Amino acid sequence: MTTLTNIQFIKNQEGMPEYAIVPFNVFQTLISGSEQAITEEKTIPHEIIKNIAHQGISPVQAWREYLGLTQTYVAEKIGISQAAYCQMEKAKKIRKATKIKIAQALNIDYSQIDIF
Repeated sequence: MTTLTNIQFIKNQEGMPEYAIVPFNVFQTLISGSEQAITEEKTIPHEIIKNIAHQGISPVQAWREYLGLTQTYVAEKIGISQAAYCQMEKAKKIRKATKIKIAQALNIDYSQIDIF
C-alpha cells in the first residue's frame, strides 16, 4: 500500500482536520475519477420523475416528451406505426425487449426507462 506523505491538513478551532491540501497532480487524479463516475452514471432528470408522478404518464412518454420527440419519430426509429407506439406509451406493462428498442431510439440507457 502506498501512503501519501505530502498531504497537509488545516484544522478547525477544535483541532480537528477540516481541509486537506494535496499536490495538484493528486487532486487531478482524484477529480478525473469523479468526473468519469458522473458522466457514466445513468440518471433520470427531475422533470421526468415529476411528470410521471404528477401527470401519471409512463416513463416512455415522459422521456419522449422531455427529449422533444414525436410519437411518429420514435415509432419510425423502432419500425412500427405511430398508433402501435401510442399504445405502448399507454400500456401498463411493456416487454423488456420493447423497452430496450425504445431506449435505443431515445438514445438513453435501458435502465433509465425501466424504472417501474
